[in-house]
Amino acid sequence: MGKQINVALIGNPNTGKTSVFNQLTGLNQQVGNYPGITVEKKEGVCKLPRGLKAHILDLPGTYSLNASSLDENVVIELLLNKNDKDFPDVAVVISDIENLKRNLLLFTQIKDLEIPTILVINMADRMKRKGISLDIPLLEEQLNTKIALVSARKNTGIEELKQLILNYKKLPTEPCLNASVMDPEYFDRLRKAFPNQSLYKLWLVITQDVNFGNINRNSITEGAEFSTKSTADLKRLQQKETILRYQFINGVLKSAMSIDLASASDLRTRLDRVLTHKVWGYVIFFLIMLLIFQAIYDWSSYPMDFIDETFAALSEWTKSVMPAGPFTSLIAEGIIPGLGGIVIFIPQIAFLFLFISILEESGYMSRVVFLMDRVMRRFGLSGKSVVPLVSGTACAIPAVMATRNIENWKERLITILVVPFTTCAARLPVYLIIIALVIPDRSYFGLNLQGLTLMLLYLIGFGTAIGSAWILNKILKIRSRTYFVIEMPNYKLPMFRNVGINVVEKTKSFVVGAGKIILAISIILWVLASYGPGENFDRAEEIVTTEYQDQNIEAGDLEEEIASYKLKHSYIGIIGRAIEPAVTPLGYDWKIGIAIVSSFAAREVFVGTLATIYSVGSDEEETIKNRMAAETNPVLGGPLFTFASGISLLLFYAFAMQCMSTLAIVQRETNTWKWPVLQLVIMSGFAYVVALIAFQLLK
Repeated sequence: MGKQINVALIGNPNTGKTSVFNQLTGLNQQVGNYPGITVEKKEGVCKLPRGLKAHILDLPGTYSLNASSLDENVVIELLLNKNDKDFPDVAVVISDIENLKRNLLLFTQIKDLEIPTILVINMADRMKRKGISLDIPLLEEQLNTKIALVSARKNTGIEELKQLILNYKKLPTEPCLNASVMDPEYFDRLRKAFPNQSLYKLWLVITQDVNFGNINRNSITEGAEFSTKSTADLKRLQQKETILRYQFINGVLKSAMSIDLASASDLRTRLDRVLTHKVWGYVIFFLIMLLIFQAIYDWSSYPMDFIDETFAALSEWTKSVMPAGPFTSLIAEGIIPGLGGIVIFIPQIAFLFLFISILEESGYMSRVVFLMDRVMRRFGLSGKSVVPLVSGTACAIPAVMATRNIENWKERLITILVVPFTTCAARLPVYLIIIALVIPDRSYFGLNLQGLTLMLLYLIGFGTAIGSAWILNKILKIRSRTYFVIEMPNYKLPMFRNVGINVVEKTKSFVVGAGKIILAISIILWVLASYGPGENFDRAEEIVTTEYQDQNIEAGDLEEEIASYKLKHSYIGIIGRAIEPAVTPLGYDWKIGIAIVSSFAAREVFVGTLATIYSVGSDEEETIKNRMAAETNPVLGGPLFTFASGISLLLFYAFAMQCMSTLAIVQRETNTWKWPVLQLVIMSGFAYVVALIAFQLLK
């Protein structure tokens, strides 16, 4: 059996669907988007017995097949379209032992589509503690399916699930109940009009505004006998369907499930009372954030120093073992320092993703979203806007995509426009290197100043996003009528397999994505810095030697002067000096100016650019941080990176829109270049003004 089968994982949010997905696929997974839309698509490969492979698709969480958002629509359209390459051979519905009644609504709907379906009851390890017992054979008989009792946390039941997937052809495909009894006359006419089509698929097409096969909604509803149903009638029938399904589910669970209420714990209630408290909830959240940023600095300092020194030594080693020439210079002065400028931040980025993953896995992040809803409403946003703003701390691109679940268009537009203010992982390399240069590495009352500065920058970014939303709310005259609903999942100890996979995948995605851009830009910058027009560049050695011939200068210092002169008269030096008048009032020199311009491709390029520029022509085994610390201000004299210029630079990067990928996603989501262009101009203009004021006040 060399063939591959398609398996769709479907379920409500917070049922442990991702945990089951990770158990089945491990690291054999990838994240992309559905063709033509920006809803995230997770897929992976699972090896089954007898050499069979399963292509596992982790579909977006959905409560039912009555879609209310774009990601839920994705689920329905896939399940209706047999011609889709991802159409499942078998559907695996993930349910949670503590919310089985609600989860079974979706299960009964999918069974009506006559797709081979397996029911997974997850979190089985909680049954004893919650006093829950199940009669699995009776449940299988009444639901007309096969059931896998699974604990993704304890890795039990996964092999049984694989066996069920392997034998999917033996699964019954008949529905659990006959939904057409809600209006027999209507469904009878529908059956006669389309005798070769699945009745429930026809019903979904009529009610959901989705298409399948050669039949679309209009071709069904245009007939006189079907046009009698108004939208209100269809809504009432949908409600009747839901009631019918819950009556069936209640009957099944009454006979096959029992709960000893005396065994249930009220720990969750007590924790919620504290963590969502209108005062203590915010205090606890603030303290958790403070702890995270302190840990990011303290834990990652040793691996960062090691990486920094390793790349500096690697650059020198490359020069010593390879023959002198342009190719060696490209490797040693362009590519290695450029990549070193991003690899050095892997420890801190990994720690950030680690803490975010733990907060999400434990169930605490949902409490944060609920807590922040109270704040957001005052600024014209709902709690649904918090999800993109919080996910923006990783990357603005998926954060912009996450706005798809906001129904109100203006509310969604405001969220899209302000999300780039939240501090993403791409800003971290800039923040960390500048903070290390201008903020003392001291602690007061156990709190590190550098860690506090980093946390303050995150708060400034979030505060600016909220403030901008308030202004846009006033300008765009928002009239929001949406309601915020969020499910509070149970608290649980994080599954370290999930956390580990999340950290590895997200860090790898960041490093590979940034690495490709940095590698390309490093090569371009090295070429621009290693060559120049005219005699000033070609005769640099002769000109500098003549200038210093009457001075008693050491050979090493003379080499540095020649390298500096050549850099100044190279192509990049000429470009840098052309833009220097614009950046000098901010406290920067032409080298920082070049780094700022190149980082409009992606913010993290800033450090790689400076690493490349400072490495060209340098023979000393110095780290990038030491070279930056040694730079002098060409106008004011003294160190270039002072408290004033450092704060100016941090504020510029906190507010500037420097990510072409985000601009492209904003264009795609708003379907116009108007909003991304306004974003670029207003955010960058605001960043320039704030950086200018900061430097002039602090210098």
